[in-house]
Amino acid sequence: MINVIASIRLKEGRVSEYIEIVKANIPHVIKEEGCLEYMPTIDFPTDIPPQELDPNVVTIVEKWRAIEDLLAHFSTPHMLEYREKVENIVENISIKVLTEV
Repeated sequence: MINVIASIRLKEGRVSEYIEIVKANIPHVIKEEGCLEYMPTIDFPTDIPPQELDPNVVTIVEKWRAIEDLLAHFSTPHMLEYREKVENIVENISIKVLTEV
């Protein structure tokens, strides 16, 4: 299984707009071959150190059956359309691709 943590830094004040776009895309992603989970998340404030909160970051938590499924995900028509919709509101993207040990 492949786990993905994708942190998307958005331009100031654009988080709500981004969440609307990504939530509209979720039904398409979930139908993809090998997609086990695809969930946008935001920071949940706690007093647990060393937590860093950032109101301009949305983190997508993903689980895929295999790396081939994840790689195919990037070129699906709905992901190409999604990238066009968010290109002017995203500042930076950081992705971690993980597997169990």
